[in-house]
Amino acid sequence: MESLREKTEKGMFWGGLNNGVQQLLGLVFGIILGRLLTPSDYGMTAMISIFTLIATALQNSGFTAALANMKSPGHRDYNSVFWFNIIVALSLYVILFFCAPLIAAFYRTESLVPLCRYAFLAIVLSSFGTAQSAYLFKNLMVKEQAKSGMTAVVLSCLTGVTMALMGMAYWSLATQGLVFVGVNMLMQWHYSPWRPSLAVDFGPVRRMFRFCCKILATTILTHINTNVLNILLGRHFSTVETGYYNQAYQWNFKCFSLVQGMVQQVAQPVLAGLNGEDDRQLKVLRKMMRFTAFISFPLLFGFALVAEEFILVTIREQWLSSARLMQILCVGGSVMPLCTLLSNTIISKGRSGTYMYGTLALGVAQIGLMVTIWPLGIRAMVIGHSALNILWLFVWQRLTAPLTGYGLRMFLADTVPFALAAAGVMIVTGVATAWMDSLWILLLARVLTAAMLYYGVMRVARVRILADCTGFILSKIRKT
Repeated sequence: MESLREKTEKGMFWGGLNNGVQQLLGLVFGIILGRLLTPSDYGMTAMISIFTLIATALQNSGFTAALANMKSPGHRDYNSVFWFNIIVALSLYVILFFCAPLIAAFYRTESLVPLCRYAFLAIVLSSFGTAQSAYLFKNLMVKEQAKSGMTAVVLSCLTGVTMALMGMAYWSLATQGLVFVGVNMLMQWHYSPWRPSLAVDFGPVRRMFRFCCKILATTILTHINTNVLNILLGRHFSTVETGYYNQAYQWNFKCFSLVQGMVQQVAQPVLAGLNGEDDRQLKVLRKMMRFTAFISFPLLFGFALVAEEFILVTIREQWLSSARLMQILCVGGSVMPLCTLLSNTIISKGRSGTYMYGTLALGVAQIGLMVTIWPLGIRAMVIGHSALNILWLFVWQRLTAPLTGYGLRMFLADTVPFALAAAGVMIVTGVATAWMDSLWILLLARVLTAAMLYYGVMRVARVRILADCTGFILSKIRKT
């Protein structure tokens, strides 16, 4: 029987491998697609992404989190969620199918009508995998989730690139999304031993609903918060400018989700399993926070440092405007994995209401800020968006503190040293390499220099989390 520590380490390892492979493949294929497609193509799909995300949230309705918080969910619970999700997904697709002309009218782009009706099929496909995904998540089957995700990324990216080479423009991006959802769903069915039955009983869904409706509202608000710039840019600016922002956001997202996904796949089930053991739970939370900060700050600050060279080397000058936006987004993105860990802690305590109100307040603040400053231009909006995300990290900490005893001093001690060390390393690296002319040499030199300096600082400071990570990796190597 594996100990909690072993389960957590194994989960984070496979979560990291899953996200690492997905983001690496996303990097490679993102470069290829960035060379084949135009900013306008990305702008087209960016404008409708919010509708798919909200509809998927409505279809899922927070049941994955609800099942994860249950001590021992049974067949009736999973079966109830399975059939409920399918019914809701089909209903939502029909509604959105007929709303496509209204979406196109909002953005003043008639060609969005067929694109919407095609892309929204992902809602129906994903509904068949919600219960299976919840089973894998609840039982910490992270290795199986990783294999599902990696397979889906490979096949969907190959599909997207093939279609782009055939000149199918934004349709290639829409199809890539559909293939990812479909393959991921099929793989989850393959790895999950649970199977639905025709004995439909919506009683378990009704019992979960009070908790789930708050998670649902929060998920929708989170998607709106994340995509508010896509919505406003699509409305007030051109598809090209929206495409520039979306390209910058996608690279930033690939970076912070590498860490966020690693933590998210284990945080809630592990912390929920420690409810009633307050001291042990706090110790695990602090260790997760230190690990997250240890990885997140150097990764995102480093990407901001090399953003311009990276864009010019990979997807060329047509996307240079994205590089300047990406630098700002990466600074704000560095705290996103920390925010996710804190919010997952709140959910693990069964406080879906607290999570919802925290996200609602963020959404109101963000929408109000963006609506106010959009006349100042895209750069001002991106700066405001990133600054607010950093500020909200402290809001999440304040909401977590009374539930776990995780005070501000502990939080600052666990995070600020890594942020300062990463910022200092990037400044030194930037100054030391500024004289280089070749883009390839400059990019490589900055990556290697920053990595070695950060590792050296951590070694000199005798950071415990570095020793733990090193020991875990070496143990895996010995086993192989």
